[in-house]
Amino acid sequence: MGITSFYFLCFFAGILIVYYIIPKKLQWLFLLLCSIAYYLITDSAVLILYPIFSVTACYIGIRVIGATENERNKKVALIAVIAVNIGILFLLKYINFGVYTVNGIAKFMGHKGNVLRGLKLLAPLGVSFYTFSLLGYVVDVYYGIAGVQMDPVKLALYGMYFPTMISGPILKYRECGEQFYAPHAFDYNRVTRGMQRMLWGLFKKLVIAEKLSIIVSAVYGEYSSYSGTYIWIATIFYAFQLYTDFSGCMDIVLGMSESFGLILPENFNTPFFSKSISEYWRRWHITLGVWMKDYVFYPLLRSGFFTRLNKSWKKKFGKKRGKQFTTFVAMFVLWFTVGIWHGGAWKYVIGSGLLHWFYIVMEELLEEPCVKCMKRFSINPESRVIGAIRIVRTFFLVCIGDLFFRAKNVPIAFSMLKSAVSTWNPDVLWNGDILNLGLGGVEFIIVIVSLFILLAVSLLQQKGSVRDMIAAHKLPVRWLIWYILLFWVILFGSYGPEYNAADFIYQGF
Repeated sequence: MGITSFYFLCFFAGILIVYYIIPKKLQWLFLLLCSIAYYLITDSAVLILYPIFSVTACYIGIRVIGATENERNKKVALIAVIAVNIGILFLLKYINFGVYTVNGIAKFMGHKGNVLRGLKLLAPLGVSFYTFSLLGYVVDVYYGIAGVQMDPVKLALYGMYFPTMISGPILKYRECGEQFYAPHAFDYNRVTRGMQRMLWGLFKKLVIAEKLSIIVSAVYGEYSSYSGTYIWIATIFYAFQLYTDFSGCMDIVLGMSESFGLILPENFNTPFFSKSISEYWRRWHITLGVWMKDYVFYPLLRSGFFTRLNKSWKKKFGKKRGKQFTTFVAMFVLWFTVGIWHGGAWKYVIGSGLLHWFYIVMEELLEEPCVKCMKRFSINPESRVIGAIRIVRTFFLVCIGDLFFRAKNVPIAFSMLKSAVSTWNPDVLWNGDILNLGLGGVEFIIVIVSLFILLAVSLLQQKGSVRDMIAAHKLPVRWLIWYILLFWVILFGSYGPEYNAADFIYQGF
């Protein structure tokens, strides 16, 4: 039951009504029961055992950590919980990554046939999201920055809250966990604001992402038939498809949660306005970036190996360069982890991981020489023109990563990249050939207009909450704006009895 379907909207409406009718002390338990029901309806029923097992393991871990003063016992409990959860995640999502890598190396060395055979295992819904949310909580309990949840049923709601099981965000218990169990009185403004955000998410997903996917699938599905501008168009459209798909899902999830009185962390902050790749990742999938820094990057830098490496390289390369090179090595591990989190394939490791590591390393190494060069030629590095150039450059680099992310595999990605730069055919932009990729003239205009609406709203977001700006207008104006958006989705969105909206792209991660 996809969250853009009519049945899901009915499911949500029913939950919302009952949620505010029942006694407030039972609201959290009702949400847990609804989460279990959604899981059983949407996924294979037996797969619910995976999140239940993860919650159970984490609960036992935090109880042991909280009940003992012995540091060794605490560390053993922490390592055991991490090993169990990461072991399950590896088995379900990444075991075949190792198998295919070994088979590929063997084939390259002349071995005929496969050395290893892959496993066909079904992964539960949102396995990467709930695993990271739970593990982050256990680590916080270990370091004493989060309290111990004594009720395993309440912990189950935190780990299995159904909106976040779809595509996140990754939660931190110390920031939002306790609000799941607090009573929430009905608030008309809060509920309507939540529904407004859900509508904006439906606009992104059904009007923009679903239509752009037609062109993207046409080119990437028959990549050998297209070259030059076609590939650039499909790749740029894929960047917008990925953004509107993922951020649209987040708008629906956060809006739905807001209607329940739950404020979850933001996952996007207009990432395409970023002037560097580092800034882009502070604005894109924010909760993943924060989790990786808090639980992978900083612990790595504090580890004994990196402490010794830092001292050694400071003596060899100087204090500044030694520290910088040590950080680059830790960043390599970080970005490999980010890439592998997205999926068990090298295209993810490169497209969402190591390529971005390379970008950031080059940015840091070249930033100072570039600024000196601009000042030498009397160019203000903080000027609007330079800022715009940096935004375009960052978007282009992101698109290259997205090409690897979307291509079937790494060799095909390189083939498409070569074809994109070796053919000059910009005439497809005005001779009408672009309309042969699956979208007719009217639909293409609808997509372009919708993208401009998205751009306008994103620009307004730089000044504050757009919903607050709309709420400041008189009632007729407010209703007119929201009804225009509603009918835009109804008239131009991709949905209906014979249409099956694609799953959210990040739902599989």
